[in-house]
Amino acid sequence: MPFNMMDGNVPERVTTDAFILRPIVAADAELDYAAVMESREYLRGWEQTGWPADDFTVAANREDLEMLERRHAERRAFTYTMMNPAETECLGCVYFMPTDGRSFAGARITPVGDHRWEDFEAAVYFWVRKSRLETATDRALLDVLRAWLARDWSLQGHLIVTSELFTQQVDMIERTDLQLRFAVEKPDKPGRYLAYE
Repeated sequence: MPFNMMDGNVPERVTTDAFILRPIVAADAELDYAAVMESREYLRGWEQTGWPADDFTVAANREDLEMLERRHAERRAFTYTMMNPAETECLGCVYFMPTDGRSFAGARITPVGDHRWEDFEAAVYFWVRKSRLETATDRALLDVLRAWLARDWSLQGHLIVTSELFTQQVDMIERTDLQLRFAVEKPDKPGRYLAYE
């Protein structure tokens, strides 16, 4: 079911002692850019592309965020920035993508067991800036996301998705009770995406 057909409101934010998640806006471009460029080496594996290039600019990032902000407002996909409590540092990003959306068109989706892709409405991706990985901020974010999804979202099933090339995130997820449900192969990507429930 497309997100614009979702029952209820889209949650606006979640606040913890360590961070805030709220919809990303173009005005976040400089803070987001700093987090992206600090983390660019592993983001290239997470994205399975050359993004971000070494010559990526704040202006180009602002264009990306304008598109994400518009897509969020139109309920086509939802992007949240992860900020420190004072909102002076971007700590990462969270993306909610529809499982029946364009990003999965043409993908070969292999279930693990008898699970059905169509039973899940959203694929949730996230990353945390490189300097915060050593303090397990990624695990804290995953725990908050899971509680938030269970409490405040009206999705008919969701998956936590990562790239197999981002081995640090795969290892972190596999140390939880989440179980691998699907392997996703996209024709233009060198590795698989792994989807957990």
